[in-house]
Amino acid sequence: MDELVEPRRAEITYETDEPVRYEAEGQVAWITLNRPRFNNAQNSQMTYALDDAFQRAVNDDAIKVIILRGEGKHFSAGHDIGTPGRDVHKSFERRLMWPDHTNKPAAEMLYTREHEVYLGMCRRWREIPKPTIALVQGACVAGGLMLAWICDFIIASEDAYFQDPVIRMGIPGVEYFAHAFELPPRVAKEFLMLGERLPAARAAQFGMVNRVVPRDGLTDAGREMAGKLAAMPRLGLWLSKQAVNHVEELRGKRTAMDAHYHMHHFAHAQSDLVSGNSLGGQDARSMAKANKSQAGEG
Repeated sequence: MDELVEPRRAEITYETDEPVRYEAEGQVAWITLNRPRFNNAQNSQMTYALDDAFQRAVNDDAIKVIILRGEGKHFSAGHDIGTPGRDVHKSFERRLMWPDHTNKPAAEMLYTREHEVYLGMCRRWREIPKPTIALVQGACVAGGLMLAWICDFIIASEDAYFQDPVIRMGIPGVEYFAHAFELPPRVAKEFLMLGERLPAARAAQFGMVNRVVPRDGLTDAGREMAGKLAAMPRLGLWLSKQAVNHVEELRGKRTAMDAHYHMHHFAHAQSDLVSGNSLGGQDARSMAKANKSQAGEG
């Protein structure tokens, strides 16, 4: 039960050495997810690079606002479950108070890893003391939701959609479980249990999205909002952010996520026991095929 294991050999081929780009434009930091070939699927290489980029923006006193966006057709297709750069079994220098996951047995491996790279990282980024804006185009699926939801504002293109289809894996939603805070309870259940796409316009009706704009106006809309925010006092912005985040905590956001995290990993363990695969036998190809079929695409 308590024995450590030999880490698995990780066969990894990264298609880029720059999975996240960083650009400073006056008082605004533009952070760009840069794996367009794989629709910005999030491997650990990208996650730790994203953490570096956020830290860089926080450390720079000239930066007052951070914009997060995705290169290419989609904001993010979610966690990497099938590219050559999938690096689940690779060790990285950890940023939070969790041990290395690669030598942990059975369900303990994923439970340890996801505390850091998914739940822990998202909580860390939510506390950034500067306003953050997500610019979302195309797909914002599963793990992509987590990156958008940690931001203070979401501006979406008219063709954007949001989706958490991991019910197909037998999993009750992604690790950063903000669903019932971003959406009314019955809509959150619909979103989770049916796993259907939520168009940007409908997401805006529930307050999950601040603004919906044409795709070719997304960058300008982000720049305009960032300019208005940058004109406000730095400390006032930080205190306002803390105040609203505190209200969410009083409503139980953190404790809800803690409870869900254990349900999430019970589901992983169940899938492993039943199918020999923590994702219920699903992979990137099967999930994409099912999503397109459900949406009526060829």
